[in-house]
Parts: sequence; C-alpha cells; structure tokens
Amino acid sequence: MLSALCKACAVILLSMNCAFAQSDLIEPKAGTWQTWVITSGKDLRVPPPPDSSTAELAQLRDIIAKNDAQVAAKITFWDAGSPGYRWIDLVNERLLEGQPIPNTHRVYTYLTMAIHDATIAAWESKYFYNRPRPSEADASLPVVLPTPRSPSYPSEHAAAAGAAATVLSYFFPDEASSFKAMAEEAAQSRVQAGLQFPSDASAGLELGQRVADQVIARAKADGSDAVWTGTVPTGPCKWVGEKPVNATLPNWKPIVLAAADEFRPPAPPDCQSPAVKAEADAVRQFERKFPNSYKAFYWQSPSGLFTDWYDYASKWMFEDKTDSNPPRAARAYAMLATVYYDALIASNDGKYTYWYLRPHMLDKGITPLFAVPGHPSYPSNHSTLSTARCEVLAYLFPSHAEFIRKVGKEAGDSRVWAGIHYQMDNEAGAALGKAVAAKFIERARKDGAD
Repeated sequence: MLSALCKACAVILLSMNCAFAQSDLIEPKAGTWQTWVITSGKDLRVPPPPDSSTAELAQLRDIIAKNDAQVAAKITFWDAGSPGYRWIDLVNERLLEGQPIPNTHRVYTYLTMAIHDATIAAWESKYFYNRPRPSEADASLPVVLPTPRSPSYPSEHAAAAGAAATVLSYFFPDEASSFKAMAEEAAQSRVQAGLQFPSDASAGLELGQRVADQVIARAKADGSDAVWTGTVPTGPCKWVGEKPVNATLPNWKPIVLAAADEFRPPAPPDCQSPAVKAEADAVRQFERKFPNSYKAFYWQSPSGLFTDWYDYASKWMFEDKTDSNPPRAARAYAMLATVYYDALIASNDGKYTYWYLRPHMLDKGITPLFAVPGHPSYPSNHSTLSTARCEVLAYLFPSHAEFIRKVGKEAGDSRVWAGIHYQMDNEAGAALGKAVAAKFIERARKDGAD
C-alpha cells in the first residue's frame, strides 16, 4: 500500500521523497519547447544516471569538505544569473574593452541558440529521469546554495557551459583550451555547491557539446563566408563607394524569416523629389546640441549597438526572478539575439536592393557627426535593429514595454541627428523592424512556453 502511494506521489512530485509539489517545479514541460537548431530535446536525451547515488554522495561530501575561499568565489561567480548569463556577459565585456569581434551578431546568435537548445535538451532529460538532487537523497548534506526546484540530472549549468564553450571555441579557436577550462569550472561549481552529483556535471557538459556541434554546423552553412564579387551600380540617387560593407548579408540564411526579402520596404522616392529635398534640408538644418550629439555617439558605441540590450534583459530577469528559471532565461536571450540577426539580413536586403545615396552625398552642405558607415542609406540599420529588439523585449517584459520602445526610437532618431540618415530611412527601418519582430513573437507564442 505504502509502495503504491509513493509511486503515485512520484508522478506529481520531484522525487520519491516528495520534496516539491508539481506546481513548485521549474518548467516541467520545458523539455518539449521548440528548439532553434536541434530537432528536439528528446532526440539528444542523455544516457541514464547511475542506478545508485550512494557512492557519489560519499564523493560529494569529500568534495564539499575541501571547499575554501577560492572555491566559494567560483561558486558565487557561476551562480549569478541564469546558466547562460556569464557567457553572454563575457562577449559583452570583450566589446566594451575594445576587442574586435568580427560579425559580432553571429557570435551572440549562435551562442544563445546553443545555450537555449542545450537547456531545453537538459530539461527533457531531467524530467524523464527525475533524479533527486543530492540534498534530497541525503538531507544532512551541507549544501552551499539553495537547492533548485528541478531534477538533478543532467546539470543545466554544465549543459549551458559545454554549449557556450564549444561555440566560442569555434569563433575564437586560439582560446579553445581556456573556454574548455571555464566550462569545466562552471560545471564543477554546482557540484562543489552540493547541488548536483559529479555525473550530472559530466553528462551536462557532454550534452552541451553535442548541441553546440549541431549549432556550429548550422553556422558553417549560413552563407556568411561568401565573398562579394559584384559591382557598385552607378546613376542618379545611387550610393557612392568602392567597398560596400555587408553586401553579402542579403544572401545569408535567416533564422525565422522565410527569406531576406520577406518584408522588403517599398522603394524610396526619387532623390530629386521635393519630399527628399525637404528631408535633406531637415538633416542639414538640424541644430546639434550636446545632448543629442552625445546620444548619437552612444548609439554608435558597442554599448548602444550590442551590450546594453542584453544588460536590459539581464537586469529585468534579475528583478523578476526569471534568472532562476533557466529555460525562460535562455529563451529570452536567444530571442533577443536571433531577431537582431534576421533584422540585419532584412535591412541589408533593402539597402542592396535600392543602393540609395546617403544625405551628405545628395547635399554637400551636410556634415555628418562621425564617419558614415560604408553601405547605402535606405533603410536605416539602427532603426530596424533597435525596433526589432525593443519589440521582442516588450513582448518578454511587458511592464517595461513603454520604456524600451522609447529607447528603440531614440536609437533610430540618433542616426538622423548624426546626419547620416534621412527620416524616411528611419521610418522604413522601424516598420521593417516591427515586421521582423512580429514574426519572432508569433513563433514564440507557439513554442510551448506561453
């Protein structure tokens, strides 16, 4: 009778000791959520955990007993935020330190997709095996941190670390050994904290690497390695230059969009039309003052282009505790990165369809605030990208929607203030960014998380 009762209890509780009610568990269904690259979490299910945890419990006690101040610092470091937080912040810090990262958006995109898919795959295995956490198997175990409300095997931090380190090693091969060591440290920190068994960590690392291998295969086939061999068109209203930047982007493989031209903006008006002349006049006559010039430089910086968008997401996840929900945190980071990726492809499709000249090329009286990007004017990349990201953030964090939409608008407006875009570029970019974001949000509403 008692055995049957416990078996029934196991169906709705975390483990046989009935530690958490089903309603308290972290995303029991996340293992079925839609993934970005891998077919499903189930397809990468890890092998079963050891039949008995007795030996590992003894090993775990020995590990915890050896903890010192240095270990404690590592535990605290890797415990901050969701499992992917430190890896995304690593890329942020490199940008802010001025380290060059070619095609930065590719790094963010493949990094966050790998972390997301590894997390979903880990969650599928977690709830399939339902292995109790070490402190549930032995309540006397001296854990260092609160026990997460999810099964133990495999380790979510290890899965994210294995995925992140493998993807980063693809982009920065000279640092592969360093990333591998970081991943092992991240995985081991959860063991040293008493939150997971050593076998949880090793299974998670291997799972993350397997996910990353598929993500890297996708990256190698995205078309980003193509070399532009075209010619710059000439004629009225055409952009003038010799080496157009990002000219191959329209041929990259999008993540969600059906094609680069799915939401292509309508053609801009003739540059000799009264409407365009009026816009050029407005750019030339704009009164630059310190506040708007400062903002224009800010939105030109790595902070405005990349890092602050992730910082907003991280801050809001810290505030609403989403950082303690690894699947949802991974989903948020991946949506933010991938919508940028597709929006940039779509924006450059417009640029290299119309090859429209910049304001200072039409009106020699316009002096741009800083160096003008080496690609055509219409539509504005900044407006497209900032609008796409702010719409995704508004969906993910609706209480901050009004604020982040103002931020996105300022990013687009700043390019007009700087004298490098017409207002029509800004408006076309905003419309394009909204259209791209809407498709991502439509996908999100069907991915199993809503």
